[in-house]
Amino acid sequence: MMGLIKGMGVTLKTMTKQKVTRKYPDEPMEMPDRFRGIQHFDPEKCIVCNQCVRVCPTDCISLTGRKHPDPGKRGKVIDTYDINFEICILCDLCTEVCPTEAVVMTQHFELAVYTRDELFKDMGWLHENDSKIRSVNNVNARGVKK
Repeated sequence: MMGLIKGMGVTLKTMTKQKVTRKYPDEPMEMPDRFRGIQHFDPEKCIVCNQCVRVCPTDCISLTGRKHPDPGKRGKVIDTYDINFEICILCDLCTEVCPTEAVVMTQHFELAVYTRDELFKDMGWLHENDSKIRSVNNVNARGVKK
């Protein structure tokens, strides 16, 4: 009998508190600025250094490039940049090593799809993913911008 009274007391206390649940699909959540979401890729900044491919722990990034077609110019031109979000863990390592900030994180996190084939995102899709880009990119542990 005492257990029933204690249980009802806990229930009555919680009924008077403010609700903490959210109506998620109807009311979008505001993510903190340091949230690691889906990447944004800017092909104009990419120098095809392959650092993002080398540092990726899951090998989900594929990047190909070729020599610049103009013989008077140095460097490479990017051909493809693809990410397999089926295995990407959004670890932010690819954005930290990018010397030109061609890859930056956004606050998008919704990747629900009906087939796994839709989780392969190409350079065009990643370039169009340009809203909600994090304002704090490439900041070290002390909060100093690189």
